[in-house]
Amino acid sequence: MRNLVAFPILFLAVILQTTLVSKVQLLSGYADLVLVLLAGWALQERVTSAWHWVFVASLFVAYISALPWAAVILGYFVVVYLAQVLQKRIWQAPLLAMFAVTFAGTLFMNVFSYFLLTFLGTPLQFADVLSLIILPALLLNMLISIPVFAWMRELSRWVYIEDGDL
Repeated sequence: MRNLVAFPILFLAVILQTTLVSKVQLLSGYADLVLVLLAGWALQERVTSAWHWVFVASLFVAYISALPWAAVILGYFVVVYLAQVLQKRIWQAPLLAMFAVTFAGTLFMNVFSYFLLTFLGTPLQFADVLSLIILPALLLNMLISIPVFAWMRELSRWVYIEDGDL
């Protein structure tokens, strides 16, 4: 039952990503709300369903995205894996872990997408991609990571309620 909350939240996040968040651009980069949401969810202590969320989110985003499916699916799975590794190691500073996962996940996702698109024949200059897309997207993801992390913390407390929390 706890896993069913992923469907409406991720569906809403994908809709917000495609309609609102992608319109707020800095140069040519934009924030990846779903990536930051997955990182925030996977960093919560009580959460045991992060892999379910990443599977659902990967399918939703891969279906609507123009990127190859491999870039989206592998990128999101790497973000959740990194978040779970850091959640076990940096448990006293969860916001620092959120910044680290957002930073590394954004870099991995965008650089992997660049190399995959270059391999598939899209002529892109790495210097242009770095300065016009990757760095602005990184800044926007870092800006939205704080409110998303706070919202994911409250959502995880609501979904994984314990007897002592009542």
